[in-house]
Amino acid sequence: MAMVFDRLSPNARGLAQKAALSYIDERNGPDNFTGVFLIDLSLNTIQSYTDDQQLVRNAIDQATMRATGTYASSTERVRNLSERSAALEQSAADSASAATQAGSAQDSGAAGAAGAQSGLAAAEQMLAEINARMLESFESLERDQQGYATTNGLHAVVDSLRNLPGRKTMIFFSEGLSIPPNVVRLFRGVISAANRANVAIYTVDAAGLRIESTDAESRREINSLANRRARQAATGRDDASGPLTKSLERNEDLLRLNPHSGLGDLAGETGGLLIANTNDLVTGLKRVDEDMRAHYELAYVPKNTNYDGKFRQVSVKLARSNLDVQTRKGYFALNAQMSSPVLEYEAPAVAALTGGRADNSFSVMAAGFNFPETNLPGLLPVLVEVPAGAFTFSSDKDKNTYNTDFSIVVLIKDRSQQIVRKLSQNYQLTGPLDKIDMAKRSEILFYRETRLPPGSYSIEAVAYDAPSGKAGVKTSSVEVPDASGSQLRLSSVVLVKRGERVSAGQNGNNPFQFGEALLYPNTGEPLRKSTSKQLTFFFTAYTQKGATDKVNLTIEILKGGQSMGQTSGELPASDAEGRIQYANALPLDGFEPGAYELKITVKNSGASASRSTKFTVVP
Repeated sequence: MAMVFDRLSPNARGLAQKAALSYIDERNGPDNFTGVFLIDLSLNTIQSYTDDQQLVRNAIDQATMRATGTYASSTERVRNLSERSAALEQSAADSASAATQAGSAQDSGAAGAAGAQSGLAAAEQMLAEINARMLESFESLERDQQGYATTNGLHAVVDSLRNLPGRKTMIFFSEGLSIPPNVVRLFRGVISAANRANVAIYTVDAAGLRIESTDAESRREINSLANRRARQAATGRDDASGPLTKSLERNEDLLRLNPHSGLGDLAGETGGLLIANTNDLVTGLKRVDEDMRAHYELAYVPKNTNYDGKFRQVSVKLARSNLDVQTRKGYFALNAQMSSPVLEYEAPAVAALTGGRADNSFSVMAAGFNFPETNLPGLLPVLVEVPAGAFTFSSDKDKNTYNTDFSIVVLIKDRSQQIVRKLSQNYQLTGPLDKIDMAKRSEILFYRETRLPPGSYSIEAVAYDAPSGKAGVKTSSVEVPDASGSQLRLSSVVLVKRGERVSAGQNGNNPFQFGEALLYPNTGEPLRKSTSKQLTFFFTAYTQKGATDKVNLTIEILKGGQSMGQTSGELPASDAEGRIQYANALPLDGFEPGAYELKITVKNSGASASRSTKFTVVP
């Protein structure tokens, strides 16, 4: 069982501590393993899984005594500023009307005073609107950050239980989940991952009995919106703070903070239970142990073998009316054993890739490169390139913006075709409608780094366009050699597509940074003699620990396995970490169109290492 504490207020921490300690005291037996985790801006493992009750008790004390970052909603302040802005707008209009009347009556003094009052009100109104927009923007960013931290933390805990057999349990103490629109997909991914891992999540509203309903803030916002709409209709003036639909979207967002919304969904859709509206959390937690130890499991094998990645609902009905049933709501239809949980946006892309359903509607380029760094011998950067124009760009003429929704997923498989890594990114891009053509001409560049043990791997990349369901696929391979600091090592040979000037150290430990240049690899495109005059390549050599002699270099070009020529020389001296970066170029005018191989060999002190890469030359 995993016991997870979200960011809690002091009162909630007290209730959660009392309930958790009481639950642990009643949970006896050598087969009870419990881990304790705390979610703040990242996941903190307070206690790894153990059957030592005293260690668990100590961990609960630590988790509930530690202050965490809290989210303070600025909704009330924004609403007050909006109402103040409306009042100032009315005041400015009244003063302007008074100035007009005074001017008509040739009362210059009254006209001047009314005009000054109108200008002052207008200035204060503008200031109120600026402050309201600033608070709204900051609140949105802060809620996104906290939402990502919570969902990513829950994902990690679910994944820690995934490989254990049988039914597992998570108890999640929280005061309400922050699930803004940008986080909804990740939240659905947590539910899917828990269902696939057979983890039931029991959520506890640690705030206990509340003085005020959590829906009260949304009710006040809706009333404020209605008043603004009435004022707008009465005056005939547009609302300068933005479209009314923006406030409606905000209310929908606020409703998700209700513990019976996010926490209820998390529990109800994973076969767990929401414990809420009570200060007696201890009694509620007794139900958890009953469910864990006294339950029947029903196995269901779907007959539908069309694994399309869509969410399929499962409904369990009982013939008797006096029974309650707790069931998972469904699953994503995937026919693949994944090494990590599948997120909602990943499911259709993974289904297209693993089910052979990808129609290759557009071009995708992908490649992996190995850089056997001294401390990271299995470092593997992965690069995927897709033209942005391959995806669907939707236009919203009311908001004068464009939108996209596509994903890039990479599955790395070992020699036995088992998936060992999954890398992904969902892209929901938006921008001004007049920039849509420029956006379509751009290039989507996906870059991730991972680590792998020695071996041969295949890299399968899929780009999936959600609106159209179209996909593009690219497969490549990469070798991770068995290397240690006592050996002379060589990175993958990288063909350089282009370079970009950057400040030294700007990109940290990026393996593609060469001095003040960031090198962009060629991921498999043919070299066109009509546009490229040379073949630029780059690699990194790593000397043995303590080696001081020169490293010799041999560059060889092969075609059809036959050597077409070679050259040799010495590499520069290594840096303090034994690393030697090297870049050079060969003229293309001597290459006839065809397939070639560039082989690099380095030698010193009787040791040697070789790597090669293939490339194609076209006219």
